[in-house]
Amino acid sequence: MGNVIKRTTLIVRDMERSIQWYQAVLGLSIWFDKPFTLSGVGLAAGKAGDVTRLVILQAEHDEIGMIGLLQWVDPPLPAPEIPTGVSYGNPTFVVASDDARECWRQARELGTGIHAEPHEWSTEGADGRIKHFVSVSLFDPDGHFYEINQVLKITDP
Repeated sequence: MGNVIKRTTLIVRDMERSIQWYQAVLGLSIWFDKPFTLSGVGLAAGKAGDVTRLVILQAEHDEIGMIGLLQWVDPPLPAPEIPTGVSYGNPTFVVASDDARECWRQARELGTGIHAEPHEWSTEGADGRIKHFVSVSLFDPDGHFYEINQVLKITDP
């Protein structure tokens, strides 16, 4: 079976704030922006007739690694408290960056919840070699957790 995960769609409270965050912090660009009226069948949220706005943001690859942002426009979807930790049902998004410290600077300027400031660490990779990283861990405006990693070097054990 040939399946490819192309996109993850996140429900957001404030579309414009989220777009600004994803563009500034992760360098994504808008690929698609359209309102939708829900049928009440495919999505396990909302109800038939709800009006939503879907924005799909694109990274460097033109087909995979996209992030969708979905906001209920009419009526607004009641929002829970913004998470400040990760638990069951909360994904961790892992981002490969060429400048993790700059992602952190941009996130800090936007008032992002920072879990871990830039820090260096190392781990053994799948090939047995040691990967040395600088990483930052943070939350987007809706509490989705991101680990942003920049490979500094790869060494033999």
